[in-house]
Amino acid sequence: MQFDIAGQIEFEISGRAGVVTLVRERALNALNHGMIKAMSAALGEWQSDERVQVVVIKAAGRAFSAGGDLLEVHTRGMAGDPPYGFFADEYRLNAWLGVYPKPIVSLIDGIVMGGGVGISVHGRYRVMTENAVFAMPEVGIGFFPDVGGSHFLPRLEENFGLYLALTGDRVKSGDALKCGIATHSARSDDLDNILRLLSETGDPEKVLSDLCDPAKAAPASHDHKHIRHIFTGDTLTDVISNLRSRTESDPVAAICQEKMSSKCPVSMAVTFRQLAEGRGRSLAECMRMEYRILVRMLQGHDFYEGIRAVIIDKDATPQWDPDSLDKVTKDMVDAYFTSLENGDLEGVPDA
Repeated sequence: MQFDIAGQIEFEISGRAGVVTLVRERALNALNHGMIKAMSAALGEWQSDERVQVVVIKAAGRAFSAGGDLLEVHTRGMAGDPPYGFFADEYRLNAWLGVYPKPIVSLIDGIVMGGGVGISVHGRYRVMTENAVFAMPEVGIGFFPDVGGSHFLPRLEENFGLYLALTGDRVKSGDALKCGIATHSARSDDLDNILRLLSETGDPEKVLSDLCDPAKAAPASHDHKHIRHIFTGDTLTDVISNLRSRTESDPVAAICQEKMSSKCPVSMAVTFRQLAEGRGRSLAECMRMEYRILVRMLQGHDFYEGIRAVIIDKDATPQWDPDSLDKVTKDMVDAYFTSLENGDLEGVPDA
């Protein structure tokens, strides 16, 4: 199809379905600017194409999408050319998926993180298989859970979104279904049949109701009520104090405290405020807020240092600045949320 990018992303109209397939398998379907622009163009055409009654987003290989292309972000940032345009177009696409006039079904079979979450979680139907692994690990690389994380994470049940954002923990389909990340669960072997029936009928409600049996979904591996109990507090300091007070008697709290101890202090503080503010904002408002944060992080130190330590050198010893949460001031955090000098992100689709 005219929007295809060889070896990266493919589009087709199959019966009543417009099908997007990520095919950048060697890179775990990491998203780049070309893929984002191609998807936006295809969705724009399909919006008025009467043949397309449902949009399906899927991927080839063992990952749905591991996120954005962070190596490219690092290369350009270090060269003094941060990829503002990539993120601006990505955020516009994320917001559009949330208000797109036709139903969107994401078939998630494998790793889904970062940018991959952004192109899947805002659609009406999110189907996860036994192979699906969800995570928003951004605080571990000096970043923040963007692509609409400020909108969907605080709306997850039992405060599970805050837990995912601050620990970067990975969860499978049982937990994703329980907290609301996934709307349906299916066997990987059933996805071809689901796609066939969506193409034939254009009716995701009936197809998914018939083929996705909640009784067959994997059980949740986390105690979600307990997560809510230990991830409570009006401030990030309150949450951490609550965890610390329980570490000797509560193994879950101890594990969470250990995971959070290595995360970027500024990212943790920004993320806590981001989720608190996002709870009362529309998706479009969240994307504009996130773009403010994004610009400041692309102009800073920690994001590039996190990519270096985790992805490039893989030494797992990032040098955060500042290096502890008690050195992060309110003014530091406030600076990430103020209006941009050149104007906030424009052209964000809203309901």
